[in-house]
Amino acid sequence: MRLLVIEDDQMIGESLCHGLRQEGFTVDWVHDGKAAELALANDVYALALLDLGLPRKSGLELLKELRQRDNTLPVLIITARDSVADRVSGLNSGADDYLVKPFDLHELIARVRTLLRRNAGRAQSLLVCGTLSLDPITHEVTHQGKNITLSAREFALLYTLMEKPGAVLSRAQLEEKLYGWNEEVESNAVEVHIHHLRKKLGTDVIGNVRGVGYMILKKT
Repeated sequence: MRLLVIEDDQMIGESLCHGLRQEGFTVDWVHDGKAAELALANDVYALALLDLGLPRKSGLELLKELRQRDNTLPVLIITARDSVADRVSGLNSGADDYLVKPFDLHELIARVRTLLRRNAGRAQSLLVCGTLSLDPITHEVTHQGKNITLSAREFALLYTLMEKPGAVLSRAQLEEKLYGWNEEVESNAVEVHIHHLRKKLGTDVIGNVRGVGYMILKKT
């Protein structure tokens, strides 16, 4: 799951990126509104965390333009502006949630997960497909009643596939969701992770459409 942090404060940005990556998210970070505008044009993010007091282009202006283009990307405002009027303005401009600095990182992550779950149309965080289940909060995976230990990248790949059972995702799509700007991606990285997942889960969990991509099979 790939997130975009839009924050000009160095210390806050570093803390956010570190905390979110610890939770298994892929995170890109930009420091101003213009850079955010370019990043959001790629349409690869599941959610944006947006500061309002940005250089070059304000967060509120960025948000309004995003919504004017009918872009439904979930946006969580993170700001020091704590008045009721500021909250109302942010939410009315299209934000999905509003969190005032300073905030607890655990609360922010809980809000991020809530927005992602809501955007996916799910009532709970737990992903279940047949006898396979994945909990993004505890990072627990079980299959046929057994706990399965996965690496962070394997977990992220399985989570991406389980979000849309039966949907085929190409290698390029999976790479976009799993890797950030500063990460080097080996040409066969996705195939290697798929191979490891099949060894741990069995060969009947992840299918592939030759020349197209990979999918989680609905009856696992």
